[in-house]
Amino acid sequence: MKIVHVITRLILGGAQENTLLTCEGLHARGHEVTLITGPTYGPEGQLLDRARGGGYKVIELASLHRAIRPFRDWWCYRELLKLLAELAPDIVHTHSTKAGVLGRYAGMALRRDKTRACCSRLEKFQAAQDQRNLRLRIVHTIHGLAFHAYQSPLANKLYIAVERAAAKKCDLLITVAQAMTDQALAARVGTEAQYIKLFSGMETDKYLPSASGDHRARLREKYRIDPDAVVIATVARLFELKGHEYIIEAAKTLAAKHENAIWLFIGDGSWRERIENQIRDAGLQGRFRLTGLVEPNAIAPLLQVSDILVHCSLREGLARALPQALLCERPAISFDVDGAREVVLDGKTGFLVPPRDVGKLIEAQEILVTDSGLREQMGRAGREFCEKEFDHNAMVEKIERIYAQIL
Repeated sequence: MKIVHVITRLILGGAQENTLLTCEGLHARGHEVTLITGPTYGPEGQLLDRARGGGYKVIELASLHRAIRPFRDWWCYRELLKLLAELAPDIVHTHSTKAGVLGRYAGMALRRDKTRACCSRLEKFQAAQDQRNLRLRIVHTIHGLAFHAYQSPLANKLYIAVERAAAKKCDLLITVAQAMTDQALAARVGTEAQYIKLFSGMETDKYLPSASGDHRARLREKYRIDPDAVVIATVARLFELKGHEYIIEAAKTLAAKHENAIWLFIGDGSWRERIENQIRDAGLQGRFRLTGLVEPNAIAPLLQVSDILVHCSLREGLARALPQALLCERPAISFDVDGAREVVLDGKTGFLVPPRDVGKLIEAQEILVTDSGLREQMGRAGREFCEKEFDHNAMVEKIERIYAQIL
């Protein structure tokens, strides 16, 4: 098959890693894969170098930006349409909001052009009546919804209207969690028949427990963490709605009661200075470690030298940090938002906490800080569950099968 993936930008992130693993896997299976992406910039890091080394074609489209700018977006749409016409794909698969909308519209426009190109009146009639005659199929993956409770009602109305219109331009909608399907259908985005849930795959072998004692000791020494400390890790961009402030607030109480507790923030972002100020204002400089930007391959070792994962994002399709930590046999504490409950099985692989409930966040961390046996029990249960559900090879195989079916 000739397959084109379109994504807005290749920063370090779950949607981006999912897309690259899909492209790499399909390319390895002998398909002709092209990835179209916009410029990658900012403090979050980038995956563009990995994409360029993947053996498939990568096109960086200068006009494809995350911000909404109608004139430039129209120009980007025209460029996308031209590229797709040249590539003549069987499948157009889009990711993220901006690329998802523009890519789906461009794909549908190309499909209409194919209908118009039919040489006889009978062919035109048949193509109009039976879209199966036209080989191009359009797929969109919802990694997270653009509309949510933490922005203005007007913005939500706009995003919902746009997503409803774009859903009509594609054959299939893949979601990374059932919660995303339910929320989209509740907003009348697409029809139930269009949806399929497929957990976002990852290179599970990288996360399975393997860190030696020496490796653990070296990493802890690097970040000035005592060997007997209980490390509570967070993997997230330092940005709004990621919930670092709730972790800091809870730490005010926990740090006073548990001298061996250390919090490790893994990642970087434009809110770093703000978060550092919050830590300093709380008088907790000695209890927090910030790694800054780390390479994707460094996430697993940092989780393996930690003891607990805490994830307090207020909106996330299904945070990759949750299965990553569980694959490392580390229990997870998460705000009960979006797809978190599909991985954090409350009381079995970790604890779910009501969003913004600092009291419950303190309680959940305290249980795990003081009970190493429970940490091990929950970690093992999490690994067994996620090892089956999140293997990237299985994800690619399912996507390949989906493409074949809709073609």
